[in-house]
Amino acid sequence: MTTWLVTGGAGFIGGNFVLEAVAKGIRIINLDALTYAGNLKTLDSLEGNPDHLFVHGDIGDRGLVASLLAEHRPDAVLNFAAESHVDRSIDGPGAFIQTNVVGTLGLLEAVRDYWKTLPADKADAFRLLHVSTDEVYGTLGETGRFTETTPYAPNSPYSASKAASDHLVRAFHHTYGLPVLTTNCSNNYGPYHFPEKLIPLIIAKALAGESLPVYGDGKQVRDWLFVADHCEAIRTVLAKGRVGQTYNVGGNSEKQNIEVVQAICALLDARRPRADGRSRTEQITYVTDRPGHDRRYAIDASKLKDELGWEPKHSFEQGIGFTVDWYLDNQQWVNGVLDGSYRLQRIGTDA
Repeated sequence: MTTWLVTGGAGFIGGNFVLEAVAKGIRIINLDALTYAGNLKTLDSLEGNPDHLFVHGDIGDRGLVASLLAEHRPDAVLNFAAESHVDRSIDGPGAFIQTNVVGTLGLLEAVRDYWKTLPADKADAFRLLHVSTDEVYGTLGETGRFTETTPYAPNSPYSASKAASDHLVRAFHHTYGLPVLTTNCSNNYGPYHFPEKLIPLIIAKALAGESLPVYGDGKQVRDWLFVADHCEAIRTVLAKGRVGQTYNVGGNSEKQNIEVVQAICALLDARRPRADGRSRTEQITYVTDRPGHDRRYAIDASKLKDELGWEPKHSFEQGIGFTVDWYLDNQQWVNGVLDGSYRLQRIGTDA
């Protein structure tokens, strides 16, 4: 049986990836530090499944990572582990450096040492896939899209920490020969998303009858990628990607933030009308913009399509409809998250 070590597998993207991988017959060793956005409830359906082993721990713990590698002998390591919210990085950048830079370095060192012990055939087939973000490229004007050769120009402590981790992965390939792959994705959305991010936040606040905060003029543009499409892209890159290469993953769905909020309002108005019959768009409130807020991201994923045959299967309209329905059907999961320290409050206002 194929075995993968997945780091950050109790988070949003990692959790979705683990659920799909186990369903496809992959044995998963799941290492997660269970910081605020890690949620074991996402993995409830895997309880008792012999093909899923959860380990509570940090990617920067070289001893722990080394022991897991030695015991379970994985065929690949997939690194989803990261502090990932821009607003939180504004309030406390240190945690982002610790996890995304220092932690990634510790992981790379442990994986390098493990890889060197593998017999030739296993070493040739082994891969470390590092999951990153389009935010490392900075911001775009009204035209153009990020490609794999776009210079890095991160503008937030979060994106700077991810850029550093990308560079470390690249360096370990060129210096030590470690067989790595890197993916840089656009904004993900879908089930099990921590509700400080735009789409789940708006759904939760809209259902609660609260104001719907939109930063600035709401015309910041993001490319939206349905999380199941992203998971498929990662599996594709792992199976067929060229060692040492980077692949951009996008959803072909550029939307202004205000358009996303309005789409959610329309779906909720149709599925769960307000008692007074009025539209939830009346709840939209424009608030002071995030410090250093990037204006536009757009991904050119043509390399991934042309070389490996992947493209997203879900339009934004399909994905957002599915996502809203999932949150309506899984309010117990949402309430379990909100029972913790996060209460839908705004963070990241420190300049």
